[in-house]
Amino acid sequence: MSTPIESAEEILSGEAVAIDVQPIGFFLRVMGAFIDMVLSFALYILFMFLRIWALDAGLIDDAIDRILNVTSLVVCFVVVPVAIEVSLRGRSLGKLAVGGRIVRLDGGATGFRHAFIRALLGVLEIYMTFGSVALLTGAFTARSQRLGDLVAGTYSQRVRTPKLEPHEPAMPPALAEWAAIADVARLPDRLARRISQFLRTAPQMMPQARMRIAEQLVAEAADFVSPRPVAPAEQVLAAITVIRRRRELRGLQIADARAEHLTGRSIGV
Repeated sequence: MSTPIESAEEILSGEAVAIDVQPIGFFLRVMGAFIDMVLSFALYILFMFLRIWALDAGLIDDAIDRILNVTSLVVCFVVVPVAIEVSLRGRSLGKLAVGGRIVRLDGGATGFRHAFIRALLGVLEIYMTFGSVALLTGAFTARSQRLGDLVAGTYSQRVRTPKLEPHEPAMPPALAEWAAIADVARLPDRLARRISQFLRTAPQMMPQARMRIAEQLVAEAADFVSPRPVAPAEQVLAAITVIRRRRELRGLQIADARAEHLTGRSIGV
């Protein structure tokens, strides 16, 4: 059974490092696309007025007007969106407004090819169908991907997230004596990250879910802890985290002192 922590989306980088990501929500994705759609139509209307003015002034004839009409369609709905997305590294004016950015499925930056595919298919799924195709595909995909995203291998990632308050767990008084003799081995990175996430989000959880997840995490960490303490699961997790942080801090202090010592010796020489 998956837990709320386990269900968080992760991607693997080229170095096989798990990275937590947050796809932008469906509603915000729609709002951003609507802003881009309005801006594209506004730009096309501006070109249309310029064509009408040039036609009335006798500067162009009907044949050139038809050519300019097709050209303005291509420029407003393909060229400009591609140029903006490439220059802003996966962002557009609508995505800037809602705090999103287009990235590859592996989390990397997109390029011209991705932007061109998305813009070309956007003509079909957004402008020719008034967004109905994009709404349907976005509603039934896990990351609110539209058809252009599915073909290009991209999705919209949230880049504007609320500021996280620092969380420093304290050593439970009941486990202070145990911590003095405890041997906590290095935890797997993913397990250590899940424990930290749990301790940070535990106050917002329902009591039963909070207890169940804490017990599951303690069971996974039991092989790395000796002796095993007898205490509530959440207190055990807090104690393990404090011990790990103290050990890491002590290691950094030793490394700094060693570096200062070597620097002093080199200056003396």
